Amino acid sequence: MKKKTTRFHVLYLPRWYPNRYDPMPGLFIERHGLSVLPHCDVSVLYVHSDDKLKDKKYDIIESDENGMFTVKIYFQKSGIAFRPLANLVNSIRFFKSHQKGFRIIRKKVRRADLLHVHVLTRLGIIAWLNKIRHGTPYLITEHWTRYLPSTDTYHGFFRKLATQWVVKRASAILPVTANLRDAMINNNLKNDNYVVIPNVVDVEMFSPKTRKRKNDKKQILHLSCFADVQKNISGILRVLKRLSEKRQDFECVMVGDGVDFEILKNYSDQLDLTGKFVHFYGLKENQELANIMAEADFMIMFSNHENLPVVILESYACGVPVISTRVGGIHEHMNDDLGKLTTPKDEDEFLEAIENMLDHLDEYDKNKIRKYAVDHFSNEVIGRSLYKVYSEILNQNP
Repeated sequence: MKKKTTRFHVLYLPRWYPNRYDPMPGLFIERHGLSVLPHCDVSVLYVHSDDKLKDKKYDIIESDENGMFTVKIYFQKSGIAFRPLANLVNSIRFFKSHQKGFRIIRKKVRRADLLHVHVLTRLGIIAWLNKIRHGTPYLITEHWTRYLPSTDTYHGFFRKLATQWVVKRASAILPVTANLRDAMINNNLKNDNYVVIPNVVDVEMFSPKTRKRKNDKKQILHLSCFADVQKNISGILRVLKRLSEKRQDFECVMVGDGVDFEILKNYSDQLDLTGKFVHFYGLKENQELANIMAEADFMIMFSNHENLPVVILESYACGVPVISTRVGGIHEHMNDDLGKLTTPKDEDEFLEAIENMLDHLDEYDKNKIRKYAVDHFSNEVIGRSLYKVYSEILNQNP
């Protein structure tokens, strides 16, 4: 049933979103929507290719997720062996899925006043085509590191041409860091209305807690998707091995899962770290994850490339300082009160930073760290920032 409301309606089109195969992708996109929900109506249309879908071409699931009407459409991934033809079939089904989703949302809610694309490029094309047909403005939030020089994965003549086209015609571009904004502009992605709006942290769930320790060892936390080419967890393990040969007053909790989980756990076994200095917890979510983060003395990241990981912001919300490499936009939200930046791949410097923090933890003010998170990344702050941009766009497009 359509809602009777004077609030405007924003439709989110995310490339990544929690789905039935993995609850983790795009959580930061969902949180953006929830943050602005007190100010306007938000719907979500998410499309996912599915190689397990055999009996039908499309599986459509409608739900109300925390007040956001959500349509998730899974389309049958082509099994054609000739890859170019398979890609064409998948692209057609991707676009058809969005047509189906638009119709459902118009019927069940109403036509969107504004489309909010999260992650380019195909969704930007869909939003642009919708603008041509219905006059609905769109804006784009970009999270992807592919534009950064450190990753250098933004390739292809037609991809670049299409991306430039849809970026130029968007009403606003909202990168989550200034570093990403500059990288996009340097890639000739021109728009007169770039506005940096970071990711959101649930500062109620992620908050300081009284620690209940089984031992007197200081607890180091690493949390990631276990993709070693990006996160350099193998480098972390080598550094922890060297640290364990010098002192034994620490333990490191590894939280997460991913493509290299077993390889990295085996590497930890080979270094004789597992169960002694390193503990693998696997994937944790929601309150259980928040509790683990709050129990840590500090968090470490040794990534080769990043944008602005939400886990760093969540760590701040728990009052926990962070050691990270100086990559992406992390430096924009790091100072001596919050933690320490090191050079990517420099294991000597990373080891020194960990030792220094182990010895000087009492110099970090948990309340000051948490205040930074609340002032910069809370639902209230990000929600107001998004709503301000939405209102300015719709005032310009009555």
